Amino acid sequence: MTIKTVATRPVDGQKPGTSGLRKKTDVFMTPGYLENYVQAIFEGVGGIAGKTLVVGGDGRFFNDRAIQTILKMAAASGAARLIVGQNGLFSTPAASNVIRKRGAFGGLILSASHNPGGLHGDFGLKFNMANGGPANEAVTAEIFARTKSIAEYAIFDAPDVDLSALGETMIGDSAIEVVDPVTDYAELMETLFDFDLISAMFRDGFTMRFDAMHAATGPYAKAILEERLGAAPGTVVNAVPLPDFGGGHPDPNPIYAKELYDLMAGPDAPDMGAASDGDGDRNIVIGRGAVVTPSDSLAMIAASAHLAKGYTRGLSGVARSMPTSAAVDRVAEKLGIACYETPTGWKFFGNLLDTGMITLCGEESAGTGSDHVREKDGLWAVLMWLNIQAARKETIAEIQTAHWAEFGRTFYTRHDYEAVDSEAAGGLMAHLRSRLSVLPGTTAAGLEIASADDFAYADPVDGSLTTGQGIRIGFASGERLVFRLSGTGTEGATIRVYIEKFEPDPARHGEDAQVALAGVIAAAEALAGIASRTGRTAPDVVT
Repeated sequence: MTIKTVATRPVDGQKPGTSGLRKKTDVFMTPGYLENYVQAIFEGVGGIAGKTLVVGGDGRFFNDRAIQTILKMAAASGAARLIVGQNGLFSTPAASNVIRKRGAFGGLILSASHNPGGLHGDFGLKFNMANGGPANEAVTAEIFARTKSIAEYAIFDAPDVDLSALGETMIGDSAIEVVDPVTDYAELMETLFDFDLISAMFRDGFTMRFDAMHAATGPYAKAILEERLGAAPGTVVNAVPLPDFGGGHPDPNPIYAKELYDLMAGPDAPDMGAASDGDGDRNIVIGRGAVVTPSDSLAMIAASAHLAKGYTRGLSGVARSMPTSAAVDRVAEKLGIACYETPTGWKFFGNLLDTGMITLCGEESAGTGSDHVREKDGLWAVLMWLNIQAARKETIAEIQTAHWAEFGRTFYTRHDYEAVDSEAAGGLMAHLRSRLSVLPGTTAAGLEIASADDFAYADPVDGSLTTGQGIRIGFASGERLVFRLSGTGTEGATIRVYIEKFEPDPARHGEDAQVALAGVIAAAEALAGIASRTGRTAPDVVT
């Protein structure tokens, strides 16, 4: 085995987004593209000589080949140990856990999360730091800078590692340790939740459907829900990870998880339905006839987290991304704890978690998590809901109704316009930004605008300032609109419009969200002119 040094040149467009670099799979497969970015990571984090790294992903197309390249390049750069999930698999929260448990320098996680897979699908790669969380803004900027100056990369000329076999092999002086990706994560979950209580609920007849969407969470859900907790065989469906996610789109929203939503709305619905996404960090929770929005899920977990054995001490604080609804704010106020509003992107929760300022955090994009790892965690959220139901002896519908009665309901929806022409999307946002100073005091579709700004975040721990994070429009009657461009797509631009309205009257809590929000939706179109600027007369996805 020998180390090769390969001359290369910078490739345009390798700027990481909110969750690393995401592109079409065939772009990542272009000769030298992956290698350039991996070398930029190694240099951008200050070198990896003598370090331990965790490597794994969601099993999507090209993961296996990409991991072999990463291992050989890491060995050539002097890594001491590389911990790899068996068959190259690690859910993102499980990888975060292993980084923390093993004291690793960081990890390379291969996933495009909820985006589709396959040769013509999407691919992604991100670096997570020693705390288990995504690289912060400073490190991300340094990685990007290296992509623009790279001249060569180093790689071992060595045979591929057998990733199907547990155990240790060597590439040069680097130990390659293949581990069971599920064991450590399952053990962590057992310290956080009352498995005996949940098991008793299943023995008493509680029924459930968990759709793993042929993605990373399948093996974890089978091992925990069916084998450890005693859920009936077949509770977990689509459990085998596939390179193309079975031809589906691994996003647990009403469009791509329609079969689950239909089941839960029908006469034969189990007590609980749930799903996770491509890399296992997102979740959706559905009760019989009761869908829980991610924003509400965060708030309801905050109100009842003390019922789970890992959280009996209560919460030190909570945080939500700026586009997430303010439902959790009202829970925090009643609990007498701090509530922080951050930009979109889990990395912004890292400092708050590391300093103990918060215990719980979440995003409207179906992500919820706590201080147990530094990533959102789909299966953790499902287990939390199981623990809460077992402890309260109530259904999801009953818990949701009681929560709204106590805290009020925040009607909420997100409208996504996908693969929009980038110039048109940028022009729309620029037009809105140019009017921010003159909007307050005017009206849109009959609603008076009270405030308008471009969200900026000053980190309360390190003082770093992050600007341009989305346009917020607040109305005098309490409604709110947010416009932002997504950083997780791979082609064109995705315009996301977040729409919310607080309703304190329980008599109106049963209304359909799209109906209740019709006036605010009209205001969004009046302000942004999405139809005229993009040609889109309706969103591609409504959640």
